[in-house]
Amino acid sequence: MVLSPLNDKLAIPAHERQPSVRASILFLSVVLFFSGCAKQQVIHTEGQEGRLMEVTGYCGCSTCCGWERGSWALLKLDFWNRYVNYGKQSGKPYSGLTAAGTTPTEPQSGFFSIDSLERPWMLPTRLILFPWYFLPEQGTIAADTKYYPFGTRMHVPGYGWGRVEDKGGKIKGPDRIDLFFESHAEALQWGRKKINVVIEKP
Repeated sequence: MVLSPLNDKLAIPAHERQPSVRASILFLSVVLFFSGCAKQQVIHTEGQEGRLMEVTGYCGCSTCCGWERGSWALLKLDFWNRYVNYGKQSGKPYSGLTAAGTTPTEPQSGFFSIDSLERPWMLPTRLILFPWYFLPEQGTIAADTKYYPFGTRMHVPGYGWGRVEDKGGKIKGPDRIDLFFESHAEALQWGRKKINVVIEKP
């Protein structure tokens, strides 16, 4: 008796077809994870809360941080020095540090990350030239410290995990934060967004 192709498939025992089904499910799970569908998910645990917030971006430039080069007292001849140009601190040296006394940073995914899988050709360059990016690093967030004290961790979709280490004159209230970016162009590209932010209570 000659079996048709359909009958050939039906003739395969079920226990022999299971490994291919398991392999397909495993492959699909891996693809979903590395395509970004899973990496943006943040699981809410005890001690965390979600809040809709207005989120903007800033950088360390003179426009965002309010400093200028040179002092008028020295006729701007010390142009390599930076001074605060507004508010109560006007005229005082500008260090570039956050209000908490730390160096502001943008989130880094680290060596063992999705970025390393998406761009494996960058691994030698990152390992040799940028060894300080080996481990993941949190970004700097400016917030109203009356509501979020220094050290409060937050997860902002599209930005990543950050820590409250700075504050600003226009950053007031519980629904307003500012994210640090390495360049003014990145800060402008981020713009102003309303996003559900996960806040980890200290």
